[in-house]
Amino acid sequence: MSELLPQVLRHLEALVAFDTRNPPRLIGTGGIFDYIRAQLPGFRIEVSDHGDGAVSLLAVRGTPKRVFNVHLDTVPSSEAWASNPHVLRIQGERAIGLGACDIKGAAAGLIAAANVTSGDAAFLFSSDEEANDARCIAGFLAHDRGFNEAIIAEPTMCEAVLAHRGISSVLLRFKGEAGHASGANALQANALHQVMHWGANALALVDTEASSRFGGMTGLRFNIGKVEGGIKANMIAPSAEVRFGFRPLPSHDIDALHLRLGSCARVGALERYEETFRGPSLPSGDVSAAEDRRLAARDLADALGLPVGNAVDFWTEASLFSQAGLTALVYGPGDIGQAHTAGEWVALDQLAIAASNYQRLLDETA
Repeated sequence: MSELLPQVLRHLEALVAFDTRNPPRLIGTGGIFDYIRAQLPGFRIEVSDHGDGAVSLLAVRGTPKRVFNVHLDTVPSSEAWASNPHVLRIQGERAIGLGACDIKGAAAGLIAAANVTSGDAAFLFSSDEEANDARCIAGFLAHDRGFNEAIIAEPTMCEAVLAHRGISSVLLRFKGEAGHASGANALQANALHQVMHWGANALALVDTEASSRFGGMTGLRFNIGKVEGGIKANMIAPSAEVRFGFRPLPSHDIDALHLRLGSCARVGALERYEETFRGPSLPSGDVSAAEDRRLAARDLADALGLPVGNAVDFWTEASLFSQAGLTALVYGPGDIGQAHTAGEWVALDQLAIAASNYQRLLDETA
């Protein structure tokens, strides 16, 4: 175990105690940010309020070219928690608490490492990742601050992840014509029937992408998450709403996929097709540019002595840094399978490994 682990756990206990659930994202410029500021003496601190509970803190020491990013917001806690989610518990080889895995454990490791090193360092702590509302990152990337590398902390089992899927969320509205269900026009006029027709065609489209691949990932991930509409069984549904999402490979053209998915509806059935959120893939760019950026990230991982892991299906804000031209990879303690769960936990040995590597990387810039 790393000699830093006791300090990591001390900071993690404090960070977990702050309620940063998102939603509702009732996060201000004090609280957890005041705590972090107090733990980073010798750093230049810049706190930015981006509105609606989206707050970021940039801490810089020296003149670094690499920035570490970690989000401090968590998902909401559920009633399935057997204990107070904001009280850290050490049970066996696990640290249990809301956000311990995703990803306050990494934040605690970075703070602990900063306090035993003196090299150049930059940390961006943000609070908008869990709401698919990347205004903190957008605000940071709107200005050239001289960084050309970014390490984004997410649970990767302390392996450098170089590629992951993008994400797109969509709202569909179908229009129908109200009437009695006995009418001969019910099959065509019912908005819910139009939803089912679209859904069948969309699922068939996804099947055609099964052979697509990039960096060890295959196929197109797709999910219909919510369908609402209709009034009762003997009435033709006059309207219906669908929320769905898909997760493309870096080699997919997201705009082309939207055109294809929209065309799965019958002509005239769609009243609205609105993309509500988009996160690019990692690495970003067309197929050629994405591969070049993946190779650059691999070279960075090798230079930093970080083991390279497999590509992952979950989305991270690393893709936003990649899109902005930085060489970006994902690295952090914990297993994504423990994120967002009741009784969320991170293994102590993962915290120790991450903190040790953070310390080594910060020492190397001294």
